[in-house]
Parts: sequence; C-alpha cells; structure tokens
Amino acid sequence: MVVQQHWLRRGACAAAAVMGVSGTAGCSGGGDAVADARAGADPLLSVRKAADVLAEAGTAKARTAMETAAGGTRVTIRGEGGYDFRRAMGRLRVVLPIDPAGSSGQQPITELLAPGALYMKDRGAGVPPDKWVRVDTAALTDGNLVTGGATDPAAAAELLRGARSATFVGHVELAGVRVAHYRGVTDIAHAARAASAHARGALTAAAKGFDEDAVSFDAYLDSEGRLRKVRHQFSFANQGRTVAVASTTLLYEFGAPVVVRLPDRRDIYAGRVRM
Repeated sequence: MVVQQHWLRRGACAAAAVMGVSGTAGCSGGGDAVADARAGADPLLSVRKAADVLAEAGTAKARTAMETAAGGTRVTIRGEGGYDFRRAMGRLRVVLPIDPAGSSGQQPITELLAPGALYMKDRGAGVPPDKWVRVDTAALTDGNLVTGGATDPAAAAELLRGARSATFVGHVELAGVRVAHYRGVTDIAHAARAASAHARGALTAAAKGFDEDAVSFDAYLDSEGRLRKVRHQFSFANQGRTVAVASTTLLYEFGAPVVVRLPDRRDIYAGRVRM
C-alpha cells in the first residue's frame, strides 16, 4: 500500500485520536425511555442496520482520524468535511501529520469520495497543482479503508453489515447527544457480500487484500439509530511488519448541505504519480 508506506515513512509520533467520548451513562429525564428501548434492542440488528439508517438520514458533517502504529512509530491523519449517504459521495480535507521538524511538508489534501473512486488534489509528487489524481478503490488492496488516510464514511457504516457479534456496552454522551455504545467484531468478507452496490467492489477488494477478515469495532448510535461515531481497528502486513490501524469516523449535523462536484476528465492527471 504505497500511500500507507509514505505516511509511515513520515515517522510522526502523534497524539491520540481527536474525537473522544465525553460524559457517562446515567443521565435522567425524558430521554430515558428512548435510551432504555435502544438498550433492549438487538445489538447485532442495530449495528447491521446503521448504513440503511444513514441513507435515510441523507447528509451529515464528518470528522475522521486514522492512527497507524508500526515499529514504535505512531502517526495520526485527520480529516473533516461532509458526506451525502444517499449519493454515497463526500468531500474531506485531509491533514497529514506533523513531522519531527514541526512541519507536515505538504499542504492539506482535498479528497472527493464517490462510488468506486477516490479523487485527490495536492497529492503526489509531480502532479500539477490544478490537477486531480483518481484512484479506482476496487483496485486497492484495502478497498480504500486505509489508503486515503480516511475511511469513506459510507464504507465505515457498510462494514457493520458484516457484524458477527455485538454487545451493548452502555450509554455515553457524545457532542451533547446521548448515544448507545456497542462493541463487537465484523467480518469484511461478509460485509462485502451484504453491502450496498456502491460499496461492494471496494469491500470485496478489502476482503481479498487484508490478512484477517475480522475487524473489531465500537459503534455509537443515537435514539434514531443513526451512527454518530464508529471506530474500526485493522491490522495488515507491510514490508514484513504488522501495521495496526484505528480508523474513527464522527458524524454530526445531519441534514447539513453537502455539495460534491467531481472533476472533469481534463482535470484528472494522467501521468505517473509518485506518492
């Protein structure tokens, strides 16, 4: 995974993920009945339905954090933007980690997420500043769960369709919203078979590319069943060593306008890209 190797070579030791959960369970008031009803719901069914509920919700703002750890080096890549779950399209501004000298050495990357494709601007040496790089996500060995530095929010939810175990942990407060916390393990291959058409190709590639299909997750759903936060933990072999990856997606402000315009063909760089 060329992009992953590039980020790992940057050798940044980063802080923990930016998106932690605050507060504890035990809130009282009118929301208890709804929360208790969710606690009594089937955890496995609740997380497996998360992608469908997001499609019904439409749009949301998103923040992402991807932490990689290998050989004593820890790197965190952060993103922020919006996502349209009905169209399975989004736009993120991805910030590379700070290197030991105090500079990322590269300006933030603009990423456009679309079914079957990832478009990146300001990514790769030798690419003109006005050009985009297009990557076929079904051709990536990880299905762009890791390569882009931010897991596609729709793919993050689609992964939960393959959940083979899920346990209700409790209630917590996340960004002022009381949510139900579920913890479990999902299966990439099963998720690929159950995925929506727009995500099937990329997840099928990931199922073939990862050494292990099992992926641990923590998912946080609000009283309407909307996925507010999900954290997946992957691991893969890279040049003879195991790389651990924790990918977190935070969703908020549902219904916010999200405009994604894919670049024209003439704006896509056709030359060789050196990551």
